[in-house]
Amino acid sequence: MSNFLIPAAYAQSAGGGGAGSSLMSFLPFIGVFVIMYFLMIRPQQQKQKKLQTELKALRRGDRIVTAGGVIGIVQKSRDDSQEIEVEIAPNVRVMVLRSTVTTVLTSTAKPANDAVEAKK
Repeated sequence: MSNFLIPAAYAQSAGGGGAGSSLMSFLPFIGVFVIMYFLMIRPQQQKQKKLQTELKALRRGDRIVTAGGVIGIVQKSRDDSQEIEVEIAPNVRVMVLRSTVTTVLTSTAKPANDAVEAKK
C-alpha cells in the first residue's frame, strides 16, 4: 500500500519553478486588467464626471432626458435642491429628481469666458 503513494509524493515535489514562474503566471491577468481599465472603466468614470458637472449646471431652457426616457425642458432649477421642474408637454410640468437625469441634450449655459466680449 505504501508503494502506491510514493509516485504521487515524487510528483508533488518535482520541478519547483520558484517565485519567477508564479509571477509569470499572473502577468496575463494583470495585462487583461490594465487593458480593461483603459478601455472600459476609465472612459465610464470620465463620462460620469461630465454628467455630474452638467447636472450641477442645469438651467432653465435645457432639454434633458430622464432615466425613464422622458424628454423635457427644465423650467425651474435651484442649486440647493435635488428637485427640478420639467415641462414634458405644453402646460404639463412635473418635478423630477436631479439624479434621474441621464442626458442633457441641449444646454443654454454659456462658458464663463464667452459671456460678454470686451468693448474697445
